[in-house]
Amino acid sequence: MDTLNQIGDRMPMFALGQLVTTPAALSLLEACGKQPFHYLAKHVSGDWGATCAEDCKANEQALQSGARIMSAYTLPDGEKIWIITEADRSSTTILMPSEY
Repeated sequence: MDTLNQIGDRMPMFALGQLVTTPAALSLLEACGKQPFHYLAKHVSGDWGATCAEDCKANEQALQSGARIMSAYTLPDGEKIWIITEADRSSTTILMPSEY
C-alpha cells in the first residue's frame, strides 16, 4: 500500500509539514469517494495534476529554491481542488480554488 513515506517506487520530493484541509474541500473529496492522501501522494511525488506548463516549471524551480509548491487536481465529479505547500514547508493545505 502506498504511503506518504514512499509512493510506489518514488520517494517524497519535499516535506509537507502540517496537513490541513478546508471543510469544503474535504466534503468534495468525501462525495467523490476519494481520500485526501490520494492527492497528497501525487503532490509530494511531483505529479502536479492539471497545472499549466508555467506553474509546473515554477514547481520544479521551487524544489530547488524553496518557494511555494502548488498542484491542481480535477475530481471525478469535475470539481477542482488545489494543494499548496508553503515555501517554508511548514504546512500543506487542500482547498477549493474559490477559497484561495
